Amino acid sequence: MIIQTKFHNELELAEKEIYVFESGIPGFLEEKQFCLLALGETPFVVLQSITTKEVAFIMLNPFDIFHDYEVNLTDEVLSTLRIEAEKEVIMFVILTIHEPFNKTTANLQAPIILNSSKKTGKQFIMNGSGYMTKHLLIEPSVEQEEK
Repeated sequence: MIIQTKFHNELELAEKEIYVFESGIPGFLEEKQFCLLALGETPFVVLQSITTKEVAFIMLNPFDIFHDYEVNLTDEVLSTLRIEAEKEVIMFVILTIHEPFNKTTANLQAPIILNSSKKTGKQFIMNGSGYMTKHLLIEPSVEQEEK
């Protein structure tokens, strides 16, 4: 199948590369099918809607930056995504890109959870977790704070 993408123009995609979000993503409930696309030579990936070119989220593996980040998946999430083993789980957080880049934030309160074998996905909102929707990706240095 050929899809139009926000950052990669037109791409050919195999059915097996599509993740199904049965409930959509909050704010985009009608968007049910997405694919993952690498973003050049960066640690970022794009969660691209299959049907709407403009619906694309830049994401990253939270554990690469936030080493103490913890997510405890509920039985509901495990059941919805048909997760049977930890090795099936892929997790990302959505970024809000800002200029300058050091103002970019990560939504640690609502990670994207994917089942790599069943190709299912869900945004898991962790209310009461202590995480926020806007964590700075790059912590300001002491010099920057003094300015």
